[in-house]
Amino acid sequence: QVQLVESGGGLVQAGGSLRLSCAASRSIFSFNAMGWYRQAPGKQRELVAGISKGSSTNYADNVKGRFTISKDNAKNMVYLQMNNLKPEDTAVYYCYADHTTWPYRSWGQGTQVTVSS
Repeated sequence: QVQLVESGGGLVQAGGSLRLSCAASRSIFSFNAMGWYRQAPGKQRELVAGISKGSSTNYADNVKGRFTISKDNAKNMVYLQMNNLKPEDTAVYYCYADHTTWPYRSWGQGTQVTVSS
């Protein structure tokens, strides 16, 4: 089991930037992957970005070129830099971690991002 705590959400105008952080309760070095999902009201949770153990990254098409995911193994942190935010980016953003022990995927409690037009 690992606890994940997100921070950095808030209210921003369209075109602005936010940086989300996810702090893990133990070493992330051995995690298979970490990343971010988001869920807007009335919509399904969708993958935003992921980063593998080897630091390969993947992004949803609608955030490519605007969002950047990174991690710091020494600090047990994962980040999501979000630039040129759009109103459709408004959602609760959840950090996740895929690891080798049950329950194999852990989730944070979520952080709200609201982008005003």
